[in-house]
Amino acid sequence: MSVVFGRAQNVSKSDNEAKALLKQAGQSFLNLDSKQSLDFAKASLEIALKNNNFLLASKAYNLIGLNFDEFSDPQKAIDFYKKGIQMALRTDNDTIKSWLYNNLGNVYCYRKIDFLKGIANYREGIKYSEKMNDAQEVVFSKLNIGSAYFSIQEFDKGIIYLKPIEHYIDKEGSIEAKISINSNFGLYYSALGDFKKSENYYLKALKFCDQNDVELIKSNVSVVYDDISKLYFKLKDYEKAYFYLAKHDALQDKIYNEDRLNEVKVEGLKIDYAEVNRKIEEIEKEKQNQAEKLKTNTFIVVLLIILFFVLLLLLFSLIRNNKIKAKANVALQNANQELLIAKEKAEEASQLKSQFVSTISHELRTPLYGVVGITDIILEEHKELQNSPHLKSLKFSAKYLLSLVNDILKVYKIEENQVVLEDVIFKLQEQVEVIKDSLRFLAIKNNNDIEIVYDPLIPEFLVGDKTRLSQILINLISNSLKFTTNGKVVIKVELLERKDSKCILQFQIIDNGIGIAKQNQEKVFEKFVQIYRKEDDYQGTGLGLTIVKKMIELFKGTILLESEENVGTTITFTIAFDADITKIPSRSSASYFPFSPDKAYKILIVEDNKINQVVTKKFLENHGFICTVVENGYEAIELVKETLFDIILMDINMPLINGFETSKLMRQNGITTPIIAITAFDKQEIEDKIDNAQINEVIVKPFDSEKLFEVLNRYIK
Repeated sequence: MSVVFGRAQNVSKSDNEAKALLKQAGQSFLNLDSKQSLDFAKASLEIALKNNNFLLASKAYNLIGLNFDEFSDPQKAIDFYKKGIQMALRTDNDTIKSWLYNNLGNVYCYRKIDFLKGIANYREGIKYSEKMNDAQEVVFSKLNIGSAYFSIQEFDKGIIYLKPIEHYIDKEGSIEAKISINSNFGLYYSALGDFKKSENYYLKALKFCDQNDVELIKSNVSVVYDDISKLYFKLKDYEKAYFYLAKHDALQDKIYNEDRLNEVKVEGLKIDYAEVNRKIEEIEKEKQNQAEKLKTNTFIVVLLIILFFVLLLLLFSLIRNNKIKAKANVALQNANQELLIAKEKAEEASQLKSQFVSTISHELRTPLYGVVGITDIILEEHKELQNSPHLKSLKFSAKYLLSLVNDILKVYKIEENQVVLEDVIFKLQEQVEVIKDSLRFLAIKNNNDIEIVYDPLIPEFLVGDKTRLSQILINLISNSLKFTTNGKVVIKVELLERKDSKCILQFQIIDNGIGIAKQNQEKVFEKFVQIYRKEDDYQGTGLGLTIVKKMIELFKGTILLESEENVGTTITFTIAFDADITKIPSRSSASYFPFSPDKAYKILIVEDNKINQVVTKKFLENHGFICTVVENGYEAIELVKETLFDIILMDINMPLINGFETSKLMRQNGITTPIIAITAFDKQEIEDKIDNAQINEVIVKPFDSEKLFEVLNRYIK
């Protein structure tokens, strides 16, 4: 009994020594004396491991990790924190688990290694803090998560964690927490453009920096100096900017001097050496035990000798196999590197293609808005021109050009089945006549006649995508007119079959032009292929028939080309339409003008393009609206603070500040007025940004007047 009791006393005494050493290691770390801190922590670790005291071992590993994290090697810090976690998980102490996960998160985030891993470790730390109801540790973890999100510019996610803990830290937080949260709010308001608030928070953080007397926290103070210096550079207050930059540099030199870093590296090598020796001692101890057992039995010794030689042979075999594998791994790594480079190049090409499509789409839609809008204004102001075939052709051509531009620029989307057909009610015969009129100029140019042969059995009204049908017909008829001189182009439309309300129609475009050689007839549907091109005789992109074929495939139709050189060409395609117009709810144009005549609705137009300003304002004023126009988002933000509007029409692509940021700032200022985005960007490209900015609706330029009034009708109260 006395022997056992005496051993327990020694263990207890050793544990107390380990605790005392840990305390000294922690104090030395706070004083930035890393050499002494690592010496104490290493001595404590050796005692803890010898006594199987996993709690003390995890605390020692935590302190060693802190030293490496602050002054030397982040990867070593990660390794020691992970060793500490392994030890901590063998205990029931949730406090040390919380510390280790938070510190591991700090390495990933503050060293900019992997912010998502850092945030994941912070959240793991919160679990243990909440489990033991430690409010201070929970607050510190949330502060770390918010800081991490701010570091990757995801302010909307970070502010969710920082706002709720601001009051607690002001009242109960440590100096370090107060410095951190105030500098984070300084960064947040600087990003929002509210530089006054940003400066106030940074100055508040500096006030707490002046109160700090802990050497370790001076690294945080150094960061605050750097951040406020950057703010003053933004404000062009260069005197203050250089003042705080100098303070930052001086403090950095003091904290992270070369001698101190070298000391940490040397001590780190000693700890690594001690870890290796510890493992060797364990192996030697095990070896001695085995040797003692072998002495008791000669037979076992002989067997072990035999086994040793067998293992030796296996070792040589293993070494040989490892060399072969190493060579194979090198080859595999080289192949993987080549694949990675090829993948990056492909992704870069895809990104450039998407950027090109988006930019060209935006630049073409903007002037088209002016064409379509001015056409609508002429029709509104000059009622006598409503039946003018020239004006109808102009409006039809502008709308067709818009649809053609969209589809040419989105051929890759068609190939990926991202284009969806729309169902509208239309008169097919009237549509064919409009197309004929719009192409009359091309027929006159080559001295051609256009003839329509229309089956009277076709129902008057059909349901389908008339815009894309028009694109198909215009492409095919234009081709026939271009490659026919002193001839005739026949547009033949026939009802092949009717099943209930479904009508299968056959369209034929027949010309007596130059024709196409048999070997080239399959090529005409390929992208960017032009069979005939002599000087300036035939213009085009080489995409027309490609789009035609893909459009017909969208309709689930078929297309056939028959041609003979110097005789002519016949293109036949079939498409099914629905004749049951009750499936599509009818819309009366009057429903888009429900506004009371004795009520003057006020609309704010935020638009930097002068022509678009005139078009939108004129069109709305013709219907009794009171319009105010501003050229940029900052003017709009100031105006809505003073004036109440019924609707805000917001352009997206503007100088100074874009429509998304303008809308965000309005919502943050408590403005609840409906915001309608008027943009030339494709709606699919900006859906996430629209939601984030709390914009109510999107209208893509150019748009029909009916679409605009439908939206106004839904949002004006």
